[in-house]
Amino acid sequence: MKVLEINHCNKKFGDNEVLKDISLSVSEGQVVSIIGPSGSGKSTLLRCATLLETMDGGDLVYMGEYAAKADAEGKAVYGDKEALKGIKQHFGLVFQNFNLFPHYSVIRNITEPPILIGKRPKEAVYAEARELLKKMGLADKENAYPHQLSGGQQQRVSIARALAMKPKILFFDEPTSALDPELTGEILKVIKDLAAEHMTMVIVTHEMAFARDVSNHVIFMDGGVIVEEGDPMEIINRPQQERTKAFLSRFRQ
Repeated sequence: MKVLEINHCNKKFGDNEVLKDISLSVSEGQVVSIIGPSGSGKSTLLRCATLLETMDGGDLVYMGEYAAKADAEGKAVYGDKEALKGIKQHFGLVFQNFNLFPHYSVIRNITEPPILIGKRPKEAVYAEARELLKKMGLADKENAYPHQLSGGQQQRVSIARALAMKPKILFFDEPTSALDPELTGEILKVIKDLAAEHMTMVIVTHEMAFARDVSNHVIFMDGGVIVEEGDPMEIINRPQQERTKAFLSRFRQ
């Protein structure tokens, strides 16, 4: 089953066309990594997919429901507020810089969204949150505050917070870019464990070996277009396009 479909996505900021006729789909249980140089449009594509930015043209579809549908001229027409609210329940997003509420404890950071937005029973949500913290290796940190945690711990809390909403698909926007190499390993292990559990994920990353090892599909973007995509081993180790080869030339296999 297709969890996400993006068809003919276009996006401009002023005269700068940052996404040009991008189409992709993500099936249930699939892990898709998006790689490419800075300014290639990776993060903008993720922001469009998660409704933080609006597309100028194209379709955005979750679980068969249209968040945005192209009209006769190709312009993206978005659903109403109530429809989009329902669609937002389908996905979770883990940011580069954690985005935890500094004045909330770890457990409150995780439980607030499913209680307030998901309208789920407090007792059940707290029990699930504690299980997620155990899974993240943070069972003893539920009453800590973000400033008392390392960057890797904060990112694991933000992953737990996203999972607490029970999303169909989880997006990661360069989840290790704010971390030093030692802490990066912590986060990559968590994502690998999720992949082993068949969590559907889209990951924007600069970690090439990770993209190769954890993904079912890799997309290389440059200049707002998809230059090359396919099997991770083929794209990372044996790219066909010259631009992909140039980008990956410094990657040590």
